[in-house]
Amino acid sequence: QARLVESGGGLVQAGGSLRLSCTASGRTFSYSAMGWFRQAPGKEREFVAAIRWSGGDTFYAPSVTGRFIIARDGAKNTGYLQMNTLKPEDTAVYFCAGGGHDIINSVSVYDAWGQGTQVTVSS
Repeated sequence: QARLVESGGGLVQAGGSLRLSCTASGRTFSYSAMGWFRQAPGKEREFVAAIRWSGGDTFYAPSVTGRFIIARDGAKNTGYLQMNTLKPEDTAVYFCAGGGHDIINSVSVYDAWGQGTQVTVSS
């Protein structure tokens, strides 16, 4: 399995932007989809966005629709999550994942996970 490595997290003021990257190292990203999830302290890991790796179809949680954009570059084995108009409630550890089939917005359908990157949005 490819190892997934996230980068790009950090501290940003409300209304600002960040771009997260997720690179598959060691092997080609061969999963059906790349998903992004986030987990805030004391809360369950929740779906943020996903992209089907071959066709490029994208899916978003209602809370981020219109603010976040997911994309991928197959040649670089890298996926991206562009986060705009960030809000304090977006503060969480963000994880990328590889897997998914017909269902792509559930933690349980992903086989590989990155280590996570912290995103903190100050008010």
